[in-house]
Amino acid sequence: MMKRPQLCRQLVARRFHLTRNPLWQKVPMSNFEKNDFLPYQKLTETLRCVKSRLKRPLTLSEKVLYSHLDEPETQDIKRGESYLRLRPDRVAMQDATAQMALLQFISSGLKKVAVPSTVHCDHLIEAQVCGTEDLARAKDMHKEVYDFLGSACAKYGLGFWKPGSGIIHQIILENYAFPGLLMIGTDSHTPNGGGLGGLCIGVGGADAVDVMANIPWELKCPKVIGCHLTGKISGWTSPKDVILKMAEILTVKGGTGAIIEYHGSGVESISCTGMATICNMGAEIGATTSLFPFNQRMIKYLCATGRGEMAGLAQKFQKELLTADKNCKYDQLIEINLDTLEPLINGPFTPDLAHPISKFGENSKKNGYPMDIKVGLIGSCTNSSYEDMGRCANIAKDALSHGLKSNIPFNVTPGSEQIRATIERDGMFEVFEQFGGTVLANACGPCIGQWDRKDVKMGEKNTIVTSYNRNFTGRNDANPATHCFVTSPEMVTALSICGRLDFNPLKDELEGADGKKFKLKPPHGEELPANGFDPGQNTYTAPPASGDDVKVAVDPKSERLQVLAPFEKWDGKDYVDLTVLIKIKGKCTTDHISAAGPWLKYRGHLDNISNNLFIGAVNAENNEMNKLKNQRSGAYAAVPDVARDYKANKLKWVAVGEENYGEGSSREHAALEPRHLGGVAIIVKSFARIHETNLKKQGMLALTFANASDYDKVKPDSKISLLNLKELAAGKPVDCEIKNGGSSDKIQLNHSFNELQIRWFQAGSALNMMKELASGGGGGQGAAKPKHTKK
Repeated sequence: MMKRPQLCRQLVARRFHLTRNPLWQKVPMSNFEKNDFLPYQKLTETLRCVKSRLKRPLTLSEKVLYSHLDEPETQDIKRGESYLRLRPDRVAMQDATAQMALLQFISSGLKKVAVPSTVHCDHLIEAQVCGTEDLARAKDMHKEVYDFLGSACAKYGLGFWKPGSGIIHQIILENYAFPGLLMIGTDSHTPNGGGLGGLCIGVGGADAVDVMANIPWELKCPKVIGCHLTGKISGWTSPKDVILKMAEILTVKGGTGAIIEYHGSGVESISCTGMATICNMGAEIGATTSLFPFNQRMIKYLCATGRGEMAGLAQKFQKELLTADKNCKYDQLIEINLDTLEPLINGPFTPDLAHPISKFGENSKKNGYPMDIKVGLIGSCTNSSYEDMGRCANIAKDALSHGLKSNIPFNVTPGSEQIRATIERDGMFEVFEQFGGTVLANACGPCIGQWDRKDVKMGEKNTIVTSYNRNFTGRNDANPATHCFVTSPEMVTALSICGRLDFNPLKDELEGADGKKFKLKPPHGEELPANGFDPGQNTYTAPPASGDDVKVAVDPKSERLQVLAPFEKWDGKDYVDLTVLIKIKGKCTTDHISAAGPWLKYRGHLDNISNNLFIGAVNAENNEMNKLKNQRSGAYAAVPDVARDYKANKLKWVAVGEENYGEGSSREHAALEPRHLGGVAIIVKSFARIHETNLKKQGMLALTFANASDYDKVKPDSKISLLNLKELAAGKPVDCEIKNGGSSDKIQLNHSFNELQIRWFQAGSALNMMKELASGGGGGQGAAKPKHTKK
């Protein structure tokens, strides 16, 4: 086998010879899609058009984004203000969100997706015993869903990655991401692809349907936050610490409406997969996405994953398309010196509460956190690369050489079948097992709550440490008393040896089996496997040339899948005396609105999954979850039951919340469920980006208090009227009247609807409007246009 450095040199050498050949321009977008080519020439032409209009230096993220504009000659481009209509290169969906997205696509009546698209089976596999047994159980338990997804992919032209293939974001990085890519994915951690120089953005399923239907995708023009990195990653500090530091600086909503663009000399010390880790967790600070500049680390990764020709062509367009202009301006600039960056541990219950390792033990004792760690977990889409696994195995081998192993259960989640096969071949699998670890399936598992945890009782206060990205209350095991801390996989491994929060591997000693004291050595791991990647088992199914003869069946009696019925159109009248279903207190993520875990099995059945609506949200009236007063009957009941009662009695309702409502996962079920159970509006202090769009797509009014203090005027038994809706217009507040008994308050509610989104509301949903356009019932900027997809 040719060694990697030699292969890279030959491929780069070929680039200088082949760029003179016009055929060199036709480099496939992936090794699975030989007839769809890298669009660099077209992107460059679009970018030149935009630059001739803007007449200013552009950031890298602006170049990549604006080069994908639909009709670049005429679009208004103002950061933080205008809405862009874009043509993404591809769509990626995980199995939990793909069910609803494909059901929507099927109901549109279209015959084939317009852009390269894939479905990845990673969300439905529950961690219970070990990888092999858990995968086998999932294949049996979810056969109906997997059969539906596989047949729908074959019917409509999508690639299908079967269960066991790995986590969507790792598969994308290994096979589909490329410098300059614009991709949307139905998962909030889609930005992982920014580690390979692409703009990869998390969206709801309805957005994916638009792109697959050849309709321009709409995005509010993001601001750009620059993060200037200096110094060098070394010792116990890891790429994960960069994003943990960013979370401390920006908080969970500081990146909202912005792209984070990393640059500076410090970038060169970070591997391609390390850059992906940083971009992945950008979702936790609300960022639209994150991006690193094309560099040698990306070239090495492309060569190692069989895409050397892609690296060569990207180099040709590097200066004009894949590099920020000199003197470009950022809306905010953050400086991080990697030489002085200390390892961080963030949590519990929120990813922006950062503790330097030097102060973590002290802070934990002061705050009353459970000091004994119950479980250590490494892997997930954020940290499951070959380098991550290698560095953790290096720490484990150090401990084993002194007769020690993990003092607690230690779970390892490989990111893909390729990673699993490669670490098994290279001996890491065996090291983890000797260390006391359990290697789980190539899937999301505990990171998204797919964990059949048995070691603690529900409600028991306990601590876990993970290398995951998200640690909201109950996120991993549905136990609200679990204190989850997110950190680097290296730090998780070290803490698992001691089993306590007050262990600092940078300075504290351990006692070996021989009674001698020792300190763990700083971890080391190879960036890429010296003998190349082992692809493992073939888990990919390409779509047939024609899907005309493929049948996609949905059993009308199914508990898992349900054909969608269209939502009702707006009747043209104001919403008068709406009932308040729930006034939510504090943080309300999409997990609080539509829980994951065991509910994932109903992601394809809207009515069944609606039985989890708001069950995790705290009711401001009584500070309890899933218990509120039915204003019609006076009885207390579960939130979904009350919502169903209101719907049955034709009582339209609103829900009221606080800041950054809907942060977290991109799941559109958190917007579909309120709409399905009779909700017409969500009124909050502020929204998270993806969820706000999802609400609009489903015909809901997403409104914010013009004065945040007006939240306090809403009582559980208030009646709320939304007035003059016929005059709803971009930039114009909505008049609202709040009635409390014999008194009333008139307030204003803001919104971010544009003209197209107002049409979604009027039609009852974006999908309704799409059908109207397809049947000739409308036109305008939302209409699908004949456009060549072969680039």
